[in-house]
Amino acid sequence: MLLSEKLAQIREKAAQAIPADKQVIMHRATEDLGNSGIVDSVIAVGQKLPAFTLLNQSGIPTSSSILHDSGPMVLTVFRGSW
Repeated sequence: MLLSEKLAQIREKAAQAIPADKQVIMHRATEDLGNSGIVDSVIAVGQKLPAFTLLNQSGIPTSSSILHDSGPMVLTVFRGSW
């Protein structure tokens, strides 16, 4: 299955499961982000991330450069609560 097909399935399931009033809020928030200009400054697919330090699951600062030296790294970003 193509990623686009999988994403379409997820959108369909979400449309059925999420109450309409909450969907309005979610779509408005997404539109507001798009209109804010933030999209113009996001890192593009394939572009290198600048070095950064974040807290790990134990609250210890962890450098991306140290992690990268250990091998490939995947960064996942969660948007947070609506």
